[in-house]
Amino acid sequence: MEQMHYTIGVLTLSDKGASGDRIDESGPLLGELAAGLGDIVRYQIVADDEEKISLLLKSWVDDLNLNLILTTGGTGLSPRDVTPQATTAILDYQIPGMAEAMRRVSMEKTPHGMLSRAVVGVRKRSLIINLPGSPKGVRENFTVVLPALPHALAKLNGDSADCAEVVV
Repeated sequence: MEQMHYTIGVLTLSDKGASGDRIDESGPLLGELAAGLGDIVRYQIVADDEEKISLLLKSWVDDLNLNLILTTGGTGLSPRDVTPQATTAILDYQIPGMAEAMRRVSMEKTPHGMLSRAVVGVRKRSLIINLPGSPKGVRENFTVVLPALPHALAKLNGDSADCAEVVV
């Protein structure tokens, strides 16, 4: 089966990144890691503002019809970490297994992995994945969900093949 080519958005959530006080390393890394799935058609850095994040995610899904949106940052316990709330507010439903897999791989490295509040979910036909803000966390977490992404994206885009079928 030929793999489809998807449109992807990468959104970095960082007060310091948005103000120019920090260079974003995680967003470009996510773009590199996801490049095999399709085209990175949107990349943006936004401050940790729940309403702005929700509005941008909605626009990327509702107006641009992006297939995959990858966020980095804002998934911890700080009062400014609002990515999960902003994402959950616009989702149709969550995909908890993917978020659980990311937390599991993080907990293999540090007990602080259990503090991640990252969510994964669907709005319309778009998959939205919250990832940590550090390049190390991005790589570890994205690598664990990457094998499931072609199938997940195909299903969201109307693939009617049996889910139990393993395609090699």
